[in-house]
Amino acid sequence: MLKEAIATRYITPLREGGSLPGLVEADDHGTYVIKFTGAGQGRKTLVAEVVAGELARRLGFRVPRLVTLDLDPDLGLGEPDQQVKELLRSSGGTNLGMDFLSGALGFDPLAFSVTPEEAGRIVWFDALVNNVDRSWRNPNLLRWQGELWLIDHGATMIWHHNWPGAEASAARPYDASDHVLKPFAPDVTRAARELAPLVTEELLAEVTAEIPDVWLADEPGFDTPDELRRAYARPLLARAAVAHERIEGIK
Repeated sequence: MLKEAIATRYITPLREGGSLPGLVEADDHGTYVIKFTGAGQGRKTLVAEVVAGELARRLGFRVPRLVTLDLDPDLGLGEPDQQVKELLRSSGGTNLGMDFLSGALGFDPLAFSVTPEEAGRIVWFDALVNNVDRSWRNPNLLRWQGELWLIDHGATMIWHHNWPGAEASAARPYDASDHVLKPFAPDVTRAARELAPLVTEELLAEVTAEIPDVWLADEPGFDTPDELRRAYARPLLARAAVAHERIEGIK
């Protein structure tokens, strides 16, 4: 399971994100970007962050460390921004934190270069999890300590917003025509050859085990959190072998 920490101080909102994430300190002396259960799509966004983020990490990508953050809703009583105060008040309990990469720069395709190999790996991964949020308008990539880091995976696996249609949705093509790494001639064939065999039932079981039970409870159509975990794993397992064939718009 993800490491657990307790949020001890709310520092500031990060207004770059549509769901209004914030910056907090925790009892483990860490500084984290917190994403709230009370924001936007709620806990499903956090589940997507965990599944995509932890899968990416196990496939060798650089992803900020994820933790669960226990939030006291009274932490924001002194917050002057009413929107932020209401968000904190509605998000008591288990939220998601990711390491704050101090000094990181947002990725600019005009300022940084990426090899076709690395570009191919990222495009292939985004096709696997159906990431609709890695465009030139919103790269969700950071340059930190000379390396490329992947962030913000809450918009992945959009099929989990409609489980009855999940199988059909997961089989759809992936449109990479606006992908921020398209200009770098991504070698997705090589990426598929290297990465697809790593996406196994065992690996996905390990990844989905990281999701806190509280974010999976009471999902319509599922009796237990573990049943829902398996539902997350199935489309990814099926898609891994053919993800490179589903990519459109980069040639």
